[in-house]
Amino acid sequence: MPRPCPGRRRQSARCVLRPSPGASAFPRPRGRHERASFALPQGRADVPAPLRTALDHAVPTRLLIPKIALSAPLGRVLPGTVQALLPDAPDRARWLASGPSPGEPGAALVLGRLDTASGPGVFAHLGELSPGDIIGVARSDGTVAVFRMTRAEQVPKRRFSESRVLVAGTVPELRLITCAGRYDRARGAYDDNLIVYATFAAAYRAADLASMPRG
Repeated sequence: MPRPCPGRRRQSARCVLRPSPGASAFPRPRGRHERASFALPQGRADVPAPLRTALDHAVPTRLLIPKIALSAPLGRVLPGTVQALLPDAPDRARWLASGPSPGEPGAALVLGRLDTASGPGVFAHLGELSPGDIIGVARSDGTVAVFRMTRAEQVPKRRFSESRVLVAGTVPELRLITCAGRYDRARGAYDDNLIVYATFAAAYRAADLASMPRG
């Protein structure tokens, strides 16, 4: 995994750098992310049985990442160049609707902002994830696809290849993408992308997860 970027204060830009270890560039957004009606099955003994059938196509509706206390609505973006598709709403992640939905075979792509001039974006703390952390995606068919992070990569935008993230295959995967690197004032953008890779772990009925005791 590439060396993490150093901590840096937010600038009037669309993205922000990953904070240094033990520090946070931003406070966690409050009052903007509603709590999901269920918890993800991480480190619990009372986990319901996962679904035994493969997931079909369904529109993703919410992204959940317990490690960074994230529960955010998921919108969609239309086909286009990945580099140009960062969402306008800073507190909402967006799924690339031309690709597979999370839980279908292939790599589903979710984009989000780290920062705006007014405060932190939905992926302000994405760089805090570590291999093994779980990521959940609630879907319109009442299921929740759960993924496990495998690695993260910081890639210069000038060398960014869409083939790196737009992957066809038989295994469901997930890619979360935001900005990173040095902020270029002349261009009004950051030099790099941060890509978080995750592989499918299991799928559950949202109603079954909602029946687990909170705690």
